[in-house]
Amino acid sequence: MKPIPYAKQFISPEDIQAVVDVLRSDFLTQGPAILNFEKAVAKFCEAKHAVAISNATAALHLACLAVGLKPGEWLWTVPNTFVASANCALYCGAKVDFVDIDPATYNISIDALKAKLASAEREGKLPRVLVPVHFSGQSCEMAEIAELAEKYGFAVIEDASHAIGGEYKNRKVGSCAYSDMTILSFHPVKIITTGEGGMVLTNNAEYADRISRLRTHGITRDPNLMTHPAEGPWYYQQIELGFNYRMTDIQAALGHSQLKNLNAFIDRRRQLAERYFEKLEHLPLRLPWRHPDSLSAFHLFVVRLKLDQISKTQSQVFKDLHRAGVLVNLHYIPVHLQPYYMAMGFHKGQFAEAEKYYSEAMSLPMYVGLTEEEQDEVVSRLSEVLK
Repeated sequence: MKPIPYAKQFISPEDIQAVVDVLRSDFLTQGPAILNFEKAVAKFCEAKHAVAISNATAALHLACLAVGLKPGEWLWTVPNTFVASANCALYCGAKVDFVDIDPATYNISIDALKAKLASAEREGKLPRVLVPVHFSGQSCEMAEIAELAEKYGFAVIEDASHAIGGEYKNRKVGSCAYSDMTILSFHPVKIITTGEGGMVLTNNAEYADRISRLRTHGITRDPNLMTHPAEGPWYYQQIELGFNYRMTDIQAALGHSQLKNLNAFIDRRRQLAERYFEKLEHLPLRLPWRHPDSLSAFHLFVVRLKLDQISKTQSQVFKDLHRAGVLVNLHYIPVHLQPYYMAMGFHKGQFAEAEKYYSEAMSLPMYVGLTEEEQDEVVSRLSEVLK
């Protein structure tokens, strides 16, 4: 059997045809496919507005600008995430700090957040923005976060890069019921893909309008925003400094086609997760905990090694599985331990739960095209390595 990756895109003949149709059309970019994709995602996620962006990192950047994050202000996120969740603050000239994770969910710890906010209020260092990350596809405890946001006056930008198709309190992740904005990722290993791509969801029309403008150099054709009347039908004005963060119609067509199968993709991921829960319960592993208020999209299936019950290190298990053809991965190296962030003053020992998680975690293969035969092979080889 050929190697089994931890993740892999699923592209159907219909997806390919959708791209071919755009290639044969008049618009490869800045055309109707983008608007159609935005409307479809907004409807699926139960949000009022959706703005397609070149990637989720750029989407985080624009979301921070839209809420007015300024140089010297603070953005908080978790260490257990990809670096983009923190880097977006630095792009704005802001400062970054972290809140440790919950030992059960691996999402932001509400208790740690409450304690850090109380301390920051006394010190005059409250965050301007909080970026809670829906790790592996399971929503953070957004109702509690929304209450704290109202109390302390910070904006909430959900990083739902792992979580399209997930649910929280019977609402779709992305509805922005408890946040200012939600960010989606359409990278190839994500639940649906546009090749590269991202999206900002919001219920705030002003945020949506500004992000739409910022993704295209800060340019407007709206007469109401211009400094003087248009000089002709060709006329536009750059009214602020923006970026070229646009998605193409080629990408949008692929994403729209994929979106039509999203419910089936999520159902398949949950079926695979249930099989993992059943087949791995006898092994020296800590399996994912499912929050009763949340339905995970299962972008990842992360297990934690019970190292006191096995004779190998995490690194040995990882290498042995790769040699056996099971290409597990590790999500994530805590951001505060990256050299760039350690140079800012962060150090090992600051966020104990995230560091302990990192020392034990491993992401097993989880993708729509994973067959039950392949999944059984993953379980068999993992059992052999751990015995």
